[in-house]
Amino acid sequence: MILLFERIAPVPRFLRGDQLPLNKAFQIGLCQIMALLPGVSRSGATILGGELLGVERSAATVFTFYLAVPTMVGATVYELFKKGAVLSATQGLDIVVGFVVSFVVAWIVIRSFLAIVAKYGLRPFGWYRIAAGLALANATWRLFVLTESMPPERRVPFSWKHANPLGALRLLRSH
Repeated sequence: MILLFERIAPVPRFLRGDQLPLNKAFQIGLCQIMALLPGVSRSGATILGGELLGVERSAATVFTFYLAVPTMVGATVYELFKKGAVLSATQGLDIVVGFVVSFVVAWIVIRSFLAIVAKYGLRPFGWYRIAAGLALANATWRLFVLTESMPPERRVPFSWKHANPLGALRLLRSH
């Protein structure tokens, strides 16, 4: 879908993510509803939705991050309100340190992501998702289907230690 939407996106009419008309911002916000579907990311849905609505790719990406801030702040305030009374001073300090570190790391990642999206679009992410999906389908096939066709003495019963990707790869390599 990413590759298709990148191809059919109209010529951008809106070039700044921080200066979108209210109706366009609302329409992009509605695109987040697609993130309720399994496998659809919130940011991917809003970036591609923005592009399809005539917003320039970098502007749509910036707007997507602006759109995430109230949600994350609201969720944090709600959780602190619910559980704040049981936090010790040390735990409060841990939250502050975690917030600062997360903010710095997010800033670096977002700037890098914006540079990649501005230069290459979302095509690399589309191809990555195709490759990851094929690799997952292959691993699932080999782990569950091919295991059934093995002679009983070669079968390794499934356990949760193989449910993580590295455990599954070790299991596949051993057969």
